Amino acid sequence: MTDQAADSNSGADPIHAFIADTLKNHAVVLFMKGSPDAPRCGFSSLAVQILDHIGADFVGVDVLQDEGLRDGIKTFSDWPTIPQLYVKGEFVGGSDIVREMFNAGELQALMAEKGVPLGEQAEA
Repeated sequence: MTDQAADSNSGADPIHAFIADTLKNHAVVLFMKGSPDAPRCGFSSLAVQILDHIGADFVGVDVLQDEGLRDGIKTFSDWPTIPQLYVKGEFVGGSDIVREMFNAGELQALMAEKGVPLGEQAEA
């Protein structure tokens, strides 16, 4: 996990400005391929399933709609793959990290620590 300076260089780059604004306006954001209702890759689908399972209210941003966004999110986070999960503006990681954190109970703890309410959870 790394802290992301959300507006580190958003003034110069409109894609980074869009990403920073999205992170400021939503507590949990998943930059993904497809939408939460119709993920377009297995890794994005896995991340959506985990967030749904813990009852996190999140916004999915489809990076396939814009090549600039698809490339821009990678430079914004300095992370080469998609999906990318952010909680309260902090970059958490991709689908493998999200899965590992979920399995260890760390994702739920992070949400609680950041003040993100979770809905009803099924037993893991």
